[in-house]
Amino acid sequence: MSQTTTIRVLIVDDHAIVRKGLATIINRDPEMTVIAQAEDGQQAIDAFRQYQPDVTLMDLRMPQMRGVEAIAAICAEFKQARITVLTTYDGDEDIYRGLHAGAQGYLLKDTKPNELLNAIRTIHSGQKYVPPAVGAKLLQRMSHPELSERELAVLRLMAQGMSNADIATALSIGESTVKSHINRLLSKLGVNDRTQAVIVAVKRGLVSL
Repeated sequence: MSQTTTIRVLIVDDHAIVRKGLATIINRDPEMTVIAQAEDGQQAIDAFRQYQPDVTLMDLRMPQMRGVEAIAAICAEFKQARITVLTTYDGDEDIYRGLHAGAQGYLLKDTKPNELLNAIRTIHSGQKYVPPAVGAKLLQRMSHPELSERELAVLRLMAQGMSNADIATALSIGESTVKSHINRLLSKLGVNDRTQAVIVAVKRGLVSL
């Protein structure tokens, strides 16, 4: 097969053993080749500029710069970029952010090798690849009330164990305002207390501990 028809793949993941395993699977396919690897979002952007791969596999949570930010930056610069998220995280907010940033696919790391290769071919052909379970969570996310930036900021500080007074100081707002934000948060998340709010937020990918 000529080099021009080979699907050139960039792997982005902060774990070397994951990159090696993915490269082994992909390079075994005669129609694909791994042309570069990166271990964080900034390296991903640099590698994309240098190699301009046909398909990029992007992890979400990495040091320096996360996957969502890297996807958004690459897609802003390269309109034809074809990227699929490949992650262990299946929270509805993770899925929403990844696809909203510009990814064409969303895969979990327990995906079987044949499905991974099929997803790469599908995305290379210009189509989206979202497995049914992921699509169901995305639909679930679309039905949730949107949290404001301020509510998300309060939620992240709650997840760090901060009291209302600490949150008020950190955000330079009044403690009564913090209480109002928390009441709205509990309502939007459909929970009764702060602990439940943090558990739901972590599960959905709204915050990380």
